[in-house]
Amino acid sequence: MDKDLTKHTDTDTDIDTDIDIDTGSDTGSDTPTWDVVVVGAGSAGLQAAQTLGRMHRSTLVVGTDRYRNDPTGHMHNFLGHDGAPPAELRTAARKDVEAYADVELRDAEVLRISGEAGDFLVELAGEDPVRARRVLLASGVHDTLPDVPGVAEEFGDLVAHCPFCHGHEFSGTRVGILGSAAHVAAMASMVGPIASEVVVLAHGDVLDDATATTLERLGVPVVPGRVAAVRREGDGLVVDVEDSDSVALGGLFVKTDWALAAPHAAQLGVELSEMGAVVVDAFGRTSVPGVYAAGDMAQGPGLPMPMASVLVAASAGLLAAAACVQDAALERIA
Repeated sequence: MDKDLTKHTDTDTDIDTDIDIDTGSDTGSDTPTWDVVVVGAGSAGLQAAQTLGRMHRSTLVVGTDRYRNDPTGHMHNFLGHDGAPPAELRTAARKDVEAYADVELRDAEVLRISGEAGDFLVELAGEDPVRARRVLLASGVHDTLPDVPGVAEEFGDLVAHCPFCHGHEFSGTRVGILGSAAHVAAMASMVGPIASEVVVLAHGDVLDDATATTLERLGVPVVPGRVAAVRREGDGLVVDVEDSDSVALGGLFVKTDWALAAPHAAQLGVELSEMGAVVVDAFGRTSVPGVYAAGDMAQGPGLPMPMASVLVAASAGLLAAAACVQDAALERIA
């Protein structure tokens, strides 16, 4: 899961006077103009900032202390950082970024973004607005969990939504899948080699015929009753089911409903996918010139949905930053 963690308090929130930014005279304003303003300081935003800093682009990163993977104590499936706390990665990333004189990190909330390529106005809560030639959105998404008592308390640990991020930690145990939609069959098939047993908790809903048939073929039992609560017991979970026996589990997968965490995509009028993600090309360019997006909020070509992964988000941030640099370079020689 992405986007990180706890609030960083070591960064000076005043503009670094060593950073070479324009005074805004080309826009008829005294407001400083940055080459790029990056909105969001998770893995996508911080990697974008490092890439821009290495290319000596004046960059302002604006982020808050709210991140998608706040609930989890450890991240997985990230080469060289498997099992590390997300906060640890973010702290190291911020230290890397702070080494580049052209980048400033600022803990603030972006209220509104308006304008067009070459002259975007970024309004900040409690601070003067800033201008940017380009804007890179990396503010992520927020999840809404199933309304089942106990799920929120255990989410990010014994309750998870991504088998690539948390599945291995449930290995050798009975694993539950909450829900009745068609995705539960695919999830059961993926989790099968990890778990000692897989059970679907239909939560009082009726499975469609195709899903029920597939689960039967996989040998996955279905508990039809409505789930009353989920509670931790020892190293695992106990799921209380109405009018049925409780079910002991080593872990539980749930489907979350997600939405963009900030309103800036709508403010800028970028194209959204059917799922509500920002549509981007392979380099993170959106449908609006000068606006780029990366991380969990962005859906690239050929993908059915955004890929929710810290490593993928960081990679997307690098690509979007590279596109910012390349597009500016091509404009200068056009």
